[in-house]
Amino acid sequence: MSAVRTPPPALPVRDKRAVRALSPMLTRLAEERATGVLVREHGVLHLAEGRVVHAESPLAPGLDVLLTAHGTLAGAAWQRAAARTPSPLHAAELLLSSGVLPTGALELCHLDALYDAGYFALAPSSTPGRFRYDHTPRLGPLPSVPVVALEHETLRRRLLLHRLWPDPAADSAPLIRAAPAGRTPAAPVTPRQRAVLDRVDGLRTAADIARNLGRQAFHTLVDVRRLTAAGQIAPAPAAPAAPPPTPLHQVTTDPDIALLKRLRDALEAL
Repeated sequence: MSAVRTPPPALPVRDKRAVRALSPMLTRLAEERATGVLVREHGVLHLAEGRVVHAESPLAPGLDVLLTAHGTLAGAAWQRAAARTPSPLHAAELLLSSGVLPTGALELCHLDALYDAGYFALAPSSTPGRFRYDHTPRLGPLPSVPVVALEHETLRRRLLLHRLWPDPAADSAPLIRAAPAGRTPAAPVTPRQRAVLDRVDGLRTAADIARNLGRQAFHTLVDVRRLTAAGQIAPAPAAPAAPPPTPLHQVTTDPDIALLKRLRDALEAL
């Protein structure tokens, strides 16, 4: 008799829908193939037919900064395009159609800005998102990404930062140089980390440093977390809360005056 070989069990496959829990509203909009703008607490996502075509966040440098910081595009060229269009996305498309930038360079920079701002736009929020529908078709020449791809990349980035240093306090607070007293000599830093470290002044946040360097904010957070883990920088301590003001109607009684009043009353009673 020939032995019957039982096939090995199939490897478990993670449900791809599981990564779509960052924003139930965004999941529904993707399934509807909606077009419009999703406004969240930390950023904005522009959708076209259910795909993300652009993202913006105050915590991430815009496409203009990434394009102009290192000479990829002259600042005057961006300003001219921005003056003729209603949004950064339209300005980028104008630059692409006019041949001012190589297609590959602009597309790559656009995707970098999209994933960078999208990471912050999908951060945990204390307020519900709002969506404004726009039924005008909006799939332009620049690349777009599926919602599930953006959410998957956002989760991957969160996990990476957590592995580097689990405390997120340094992500948003002003940064200071950590006191070296009592510590072993600091490990050498890379040139990228040195550029970040040189801009730590007790006032700038990671977002400020990213904008100053013309780098993606997430990549700056990676350097910040590594420098924090190495004991080189730390979030600035929060200012102590001011004591509550003393109500105007409150009168403080001097104990000496009270004692004198009791003595006077006792003498008068004699």
